[in-house]
Amino acid sequence: MAKTPKFPELLRTQIRHEFTAAQQYIALAVWFDARDLPRLAKRFYRQSIEERNHALAMVRYLLDRDQPVVIPGSGDVRNDFSSVHEAISLALEQERTVTADIETMAKAARADEDYLGEQFVAWFLKAQVEEVAQMTTLLTVVERAGGNLFEIENHLYRESATDVEEAPDMPPVAGGKR
Repeated sequence: MAKTPKFPELLRTQIRHEFTAAQQYIALAVWFDARDLPRLAKRFYRQSIEERNHALAMVRYLLDRDQPVVIPGSGDVRNDFSSVHEAISLALEQERTVTADIETMAKAARADEDYLGEQFVAWFLKAQVEEVAQMTTLLTVVERAGGNLFEIENHLYRESATDVEEAPDMPPVAGGKR
């Protein structure tokens, strides 16, 4: 009896996680926007688009591999926070969870001997290292700012001069980017 590949099912599940992450980042952006923190808001609006594009890259991959695709709803999204620190902590935890999910997908692709799947997921592993590092740095800046929200906004302003909008090696997304 042939073993059912685990990787495609994990990828379909991850699509839901990515759409949920996109929605969570919109909720964070709106929370920051409502508190007149435009740089934090911009950062998380942009992060939301990135997560959506990750989901659509996974959709494109499944379509290209002639695999079934069902677009899921998203999971629960949190909208209320007691502080900037709490909001950024949630974002960091979300990135760590996504990293663990991507690692599980990579292991499954390897176990399934799905070398195309393994190659596909490698980009996401690399991206997660960057995502966790950036969110960790942002949380550190929040902690060092000691409640001075202008310091956080100034940090993001300085960092925006070196922002790269799109990763040129990102897998293609369904419907194109944006």
